[in-house]
Amino acid sequence: TVLPDIQTNSNSAGARAMFFMLTPNESSFEKVEDVPQYVQQATPFFVGLMTLELVVGFLKTGAPVITISDGITSLSAGMVSRLPLLLMRGCELSAYMHVWNHYRLVELPWDSAWTWWFTFLGVDFGYYWVHRFAHEVAVLWAAHQVHHSSEYYNLTTALRQSVTQPFTSWVFYLPMALAVPPSIFAVHIQLNLLYQFWIHTELIRDLGPLEWILNTPKHHRVHHGRNLYCIDKNYGGILIIWDRLFGTFAQEANQVVYGLVFPIKRFEILYVQLHYYLYLWKKSKTYKTISNKLSTFLNGPSWKPGKRRLGDHNDNPKVCIISKDKMPSCFITHHFDRHNTQILSQLTILGMTGYVLLTLTSLGFLIDQRPSSAVLELFRCVVMMTLLRYNYMKPLAPSLAVPTEVSATVMCGVQFKIGSRT
Repeated sequence: TVLPDIQTNSNSAGARAMFFMLTPNESSFEKVEDVPQYVQQATPFFVGLMTLELVVGFLKTGAPVITISDGITSLSAGMVSRLPLLLMRGCELSAYMHVWNHYRLVELPWDSAWTWWFTFLGVDFGYYWVHRFAHEVAVLWAAHQVHHSSEYYNLTTALRQSVTQPFTSWVFYLPMALAVPPSIFAVHIQLNLLYQFWIHTELIRDLGPLEWILNTPKHHRVHHGRNLYCIDKNYGGILIIWDRLFGTFAQEANQVVYGLVFPIKRFEILYVQLHYYLYLWKKSKTYKTISNKLSTFLNGPSWKPGKRRLGDHNDNPKVCIISKDKMPSCFITHHFDRHNTQILSQLTILGMTGYVLLTLTSLGFLIDQRPSSAVLELFRCVVMMTLLRYNYMKPLAPSLAVPTEVSATVMCGVQFKIGSRT
């Protein structure tokens, strides 16, 4: 059951959800099953805003705000982070519903605006502590560092998410399950995430009086910085008031240099996602006592024996400010030279990236059993055969070349028959 006036256009809802512009009436639901997939509805707007940022950024600066290598890594991280959802419901919602079903103390009315706003504050407060602990506990930072690994700050950076962080963040929201219906929580956990997409940009400089209350691009740029004044600051999701209350707020001052304190300079997606866990394991093995071994994982990322729990920044490398017009070329050249690989043209890389996205989109259409899935899969098969024919794609072994082309041809034929019936 839903409130009477929530039958709104899904495209409009998807766009407004990104800026937390939905009303309680149109986004209050009795059952979890009725809650829209706001993140999915907003996907076209992700693409649209990233394209707009690319165009406006180029017109303002004369240089792209997104590099091919960094943008692809961010998009890949975003896609990988969603893979667990193919196997199970989100950890946050599953754990929340378990507590609600078995341990709730009271049941706030699902159709009350007071419940809606209370949940908004509760989710945002919970996110503040999720985020803060992810910076102050090394094993949690091992997951969250993925989001900070880009040395650029643009809308693609927002998509650079960890595949492991959702397995721990759910704990911080469980107290709300003692009173708040899961359906309302399911709305706000999505809205909180969506709001944080558009604040990952350098094009919006200042929002005036809103800077006192809301988390904005100006505040979040500080959070992504590795300047000394930026580290471990501005954790808020939608509201910045939590940082002001708990002493973790910092105002943007001199130019922010983005990325990890110790940049990884790598783009392999599995390395970006998992390298810090291996680092912590190796670090713990250098200590002899159980206490120091455990502290490696439970204290701050920069902790060492003899230092305070959160460590200090005495060992941080010097932050160098590089002019933005030089950053893209230096960054890309370093990566390819480092691995001694053949430098592909940006058009080729974009084409291959487009094919990967086409494949994932086709898979989503097939899973959703959309009527147009056969046509889209037919198109993907044709693209794959073209890539194979002109050697833009190669099978895992030369002996598989003929079987691969045969199977692709058969798939095209099957999809053509299916598509002609729909």
